[in-house]
Amino acid sequence: MIDFNFETDFDLNNESELKVWIAETIHSEGFELGEITYVFCNDTFLYNLNVEFLNHETLTDIISFDYKLGNQINGEIYISIERVLDNSKEFDTSFENELHRVLIHGILHFCGYKDKTVSEEQLMRQKEDEALQKLNA
Repeated sequence: MIDFNFETDFDLNNESELKVWIAETIHSEGFELGEITYVFCNDTFLYNLNVEFLNHETLTDIISFDYKLGNQINGEIYISIERVLDNSKEFDTSFENELHRVLIHGILHFCGYKDKTVSEEQLMRQKEDEALQKLNA
């Protein structure tokens, strides 16, 4: 089950299509869908989580909490709509494309992909691009 929750004034288009895409991505990585909760929020909300749980005093676009049970993907993903908007401008892409990239980025973390080293980050981007191509097909 995938749930979308909103802590800020934001509407998500095509929720049903996104849920199918996220579930298909999880299955394509060899995992089962459990319970995934997305929370869309603002910078302040996410900054406070970042400080409280990760001891990072910085703004970020996404924080994910992985509650995987064996092969079943479960977790919470918090996304700052303000950061996604700023990043879309910085990376010269549409807001929707950047939002979709962040949506699947958290899922890929749950599937075991990391992004701490250059090679890990390159593989993460490749997996994000593959998933985005399937959504946009």
